[in-house]
Amino acid sequence: MLKHLLIKNYALIEKLEMEPAPELNIITGETGAGKSIMLGAIGLLLGNRSDTKVLFNENEKCIIEATFDLTSYQLKQFFEEEEIEYDNVCFLRREISATGKSRAFINDTPVNLEQLRKLGSQLMDVHSQHETLLLGNSNFQTNILDVYASNTNLLNQYKACFKVYHQKLKDFQEIQKFASESGKEHEFNTYLLKELVEADLQISEQEKLEEELKLLENSEEIKSKLHFILHALFNSENAIITSLQLSEKYLNQLVQYSANFENLHSRLNSSLIELKDVAEELTREEGSVEFGAERMEEINGRLSKIYQLQKKHAVKSNSQLLDLQNDLQAKVDRVSNLDEEVIDKKNQAEKALQELMIKAEALSASRKKAAPKIKSTLEELLREVGMPNATVEIVIKPIQPVSNGIDLVSILFSANKGIAAQELKNSASGGEFSRLMLCIKYLLTSKTALPTIVFDEIDTGISGEIAMKVGKMMQQMAASHQVIAISHLPQIAAKGSAHYFVYKDDSGGKTISKVRRLTEAERIKEIAEMIGGKQPSETAVKNAKELLAVD
Repeated sequence: MLKHLLIKNYALIEKLEMEPAPELNIITGETGAGKSIMLGAIGLLLGNRSDTKVLFNENEKCIIEATFDLTSYQLKQFFEEEEIEYDNVCFLRREISATGKSRAFINDTPVNLEQLRKLGSQLMDVHSQHETLLLGNSNFQTNILDVYASNTNLLNQYKACFKVYHQKLKDFQEIQKFASESGKEHEFNTYLLKELVEADLQISEQEKLEEELKLLENSEEIKSKLHFILHALFNSENAIITSLQLSEKYLNQLVQYSANFENLHSRLNSSLIELKDVAEELTREEGSVEFGAERMEEINGRLSKIYQLQKKHAVKSNSQLLDLQNDLQAKVDRVSNLDEEVIDKKNQAEKALQELMIKAEALSASRKKAAPKIKSTLEELLREVGMPNATVEIVIKPIQPVSNGIDLVSILFSANKGIAAQELKNSASGGEFSRLMLCIKYLLTSKTALPTIVFDEIDTGISGEIAMKVGKMMQQMAASHQVIAISHLPQIAAKGSAHYFVYKDDSGGKTISKVRRLTEAERIKEIAEMIGGKQPSETAVKNAKELLAVD
């Protein structure tokens, strides 16, 4: 429900504020006073495109802001999906700068126009005399049946199954496409895999071979230097180990004279043990270093094969080649088992379709059951609003499953006796269409929480008793849903819980559109003028009081 509306710097509006009543709000005013301008501003708030031509003052930004009470709506899911903080009080804001840049906000969170449209469409329903596209839309017509039949649970169950079926069908189609395109690729992948498998690659093999090759290539230098080191340690006239052994012996003899010598002896002895251990390992290394031309040739051949494979597959290590091998193995295995996978995906899609059709048939049956009731109720309502010969037909044709079921719903309409009901675009004038839409929305008010409904002069083409009935219908709708009606008929204006008057103020240097909520006395005067012109007679004033049911 709309709690507050602010429009600043828009067209002829310098600043306008409204706090609509929860029930029926009437807006009246002279032609060109700014009623349509207000609707244009609301349209911007609901996500319509904008340009700088709408600015009242070209040097300031335009602001349209509205506060809504969301208590009666089930909109938490929208806020969760869009990652916007939810509160029962919701703020929508649209700004248009002097440069033409547009910004939109929901609860102070910046949003794009699509997000604004999604939420706005669930908060306000603006209906004008010439708006025939919505009612002519099959999805909208289907939604009428679902709302009237209270199909929310059936529809949600169907949509959940449709989502599963859509994914299963997509999986099946993708595996079919993969199967049809995988023939040549499979042969090539098999060839590449065979080559890698036969190479028998190991993860650290390349590094080990490169190290071994380096040893073989430098074996002469390595053996020579190891021989020199071992000679210095063991075999020379002043062998290091021999000298250290003698030093250790002498230091041990000095231990009896000072505790300091004992510590030094211990350290020297440890060094001698470590040096002997190093010497033994060097001896083993020297014994293992042998030049082998045959082994070098073998290593070079193996490394050449590895380098060739790495270059071919544009990788730099054996681990990457092995990753590629595993990937190729998975692809080859998948194609090898493709027939089974295709059958499995097909069975899953068929099973999901069977489950979907169970839900679809239940939903369709509920719609077909509701259709005759909607037809008869609508025709009765249409008679009340001055179309005694109007006929409505609801045609439901089967179609392949789509997001909202297996039904193509068409509402056919005829306003005249003897004329067969046809599609709305071919059968209804502006006024007739408006009254039909009014009847439909009146029909749905008892079934669901509708958004704030805005009627823009849908009373065109009616008068007298019919206008009284239309006004009463709006009043009854407003008992449970907020309604805002722009009207030029006194019979309808008198039914409002709140009455706003839009007028032009020419007192300044620039014409400004303003709006004010009328007092009871002002309402009597405004309605009397709607009946009898600018200088209403006593009779017109009396009629106005009668319409308002005041003394």
